[in-house]
Amino acid sequence: MSVTLALSVEGLTVRAAFIAGLAIAALLLSGWRKPARAEPRSPRGPIRRSNDGFVVDHVDTPLYRRPGPLRRLLAAAASSGIGILIGVLLAIVISFFTAFAVIWLTNLLQS
Repeated sequence: MSVTLALSVEGLTVRAAFIAGLAIAALLLSGWRKPARAEPRSPRGPIRRSNDGFVVDHVDTPLYRRPGPLRRLLAAAASSGIGILIGVLLAIVISFFTAFAVIWLTNLLQS
């Protein structure tokens, strides 16, 4: 037993629009009359909060010190090493896929 299914572009577009409409309707119905943020309901009425604040200590931050020349040199060397490593790995991956594509296309042309 075989079943063949033939859809035109118009039929497929109509079905896709229908599914999209159903999805939008489901979203609207699932969020109907629900607040964006859940708030606990108090049986005694609204909660009254006092306007009293709390004390905040203001502390000076330490002054910025530039890193020393050795630390800056190590950072430059490490970032250069990471850049070179990423470049090498990227070149290997690109060359592998390029070689694979050339071999595949050559085999297609030969057959």
